[in-house]
Amino acid sequence: MTTASTATTWSAERPWRGIMVATALPLRADRSVDHDAYAAHVRWLLDNGCDGVVPNGSLGEYQTLTDEERARVVRTAVAAAGDGARVMPGVSAYGSAEARHWAEQAAEEGCGSVLLLPPNAYRADESAVRAHYAEVAKAGVPIVGYNNPIDTKVDLTPALLARLHNEGSIVAVKEFTGDVRRAYELAELAPGLDLLIGADDVLLELALAGAVGWIAGYPNAFPAACAELYRAAVAQDLETALPLYRSLHGLLRWDSKTEFVQAIKLSMDIVGRPGGPTRPPRLPLPTTIEAEVRAATEKAVAAGHR
Repeated sequence: MTTASTATTWSAERPWRGIMVATALPLRADRSVDHDAYAAHVRWLLDNGCDGVVPNGSLGEYQTLTDEERARVVRTAVAAAGDGARVMPGVSAYGSAEARHWAEQAAEEGCGSVLLLPPNAYRADESAVRAHYAEVAKAGVPIVGYNNPIDTKVDLTPALLARLHNEGSIVAVKEFTGDVRRAYELAELAPGLDLLIGADDVLLELALAGAVGWIAGYPNAFPAACAELYRAAVAQDLETALPLYRSLHGLLRWDSKTEFVQAIKLSMDIVGRPGGPTRPPRLPLPTTIEAEVRAATEKAVAAGHR
């Protein structure tokens, strides 16, 4: 059984543990990437209690980046972090060969792990999923599987995750379904597979169920408060964690909504961090949703969260 101390102490041996922030990517008004602002953001996150960063995830709008931009984002993150082990690039792509290419780039940059969705160009069956992960694993960098059947339509069930782990294809899973029951089944089927919280609004529930990491969205705007919440949760310090969780949940739930990129970037803008616009096809938030996110963010600021 993982203890609170091992869950909260970052180490290069298992660098996917702890708080790994799925970083939003600052864009200028013309929607070009502001790499200087991104580098400063990475350093700010690490200086405020986070353990590492996850560039080129959905929150980082990787689907809209050119190959040159995507590669440079990883290099920028590694340089800013000062330690490639603290960087877990997203390497998802439509083709297995392309995903392996991005995993190889991550390995060349010294990254400690990578985050990989199952095949997402179609509803892949189990044999295709296993072949996909096995191909990318040839890059030689530890893979964190990403289970998001809501968007990919491919469900990495506990039984399939156990098989992928037993085959040496993954070391951990970012679990985004919100179904906390899976944590207990997964622990039974694959006790050596690390469970990482994948949705901000089930952080407390999955931490209590044994998660040893959090691939997080809202630390982009409130890293110190989120770090305190996570560490209290994995330590099962409910006296500290529960009030914080209740206070922040109005924001955390936006991580699981369709507008999560725009919402988190708006919160960043409000607290003075570089967020900026999103690239199409993502559009600015509708007025009603913007008002909700703004109110929740301002409430968190008024409560002293940072």
